[in-house]
Amino acid sequence: MTVIGSSTTNSLDVLLHQSPEIPRGSAGMVATVTIPPGDPGSGPHRHSGPVFGYVLQGEILFELEGEEPRVYRAGEAFWEPGGDVVHYQAANLRTDIDSKFVVFMLCAPGVPMMTYLDAEEIADRSHLRVQSPSNA
Repeated sequence: MTVIGSSTTNSLDVLLHQSPEIPRGSAGMVATVTIPPGDPGSGPHRHSGPVFGYVLQGEILFELEGEEPRVYRAGEAFWEPGGDVVHYQAANLRTDIDSKFVVFMLCAPGVPMMTYLDAEEIADRSHLRVQSPSNA
């Protein structure tokens, strides 16, 4: 994640990121995602464009290709570039409550908002995944 700045004068600023490339004709989408207690979340996938998210409740184990898995808690924001970068997991680390987050996504024209990887592509890209105890 490349954070280019943050504000200490406005308590609403939790993440500021350099503007991503936005393909002409892209559409914006906002959604609330709810992950049940202890659920591992969606399987490995990619998004057609960049995603900004804000955790409303719970704790999420978030893993992007090429990065160490990271925990995001209520009140924290995350970013993913979309495109070719694989999103391996967004698991609910809480077993007692749903984890919820809001996402704003830019969806490239003519490309599905979310595409799941098949087993062969996951294997082909395994060298790009950062190995840690949680995914080894």
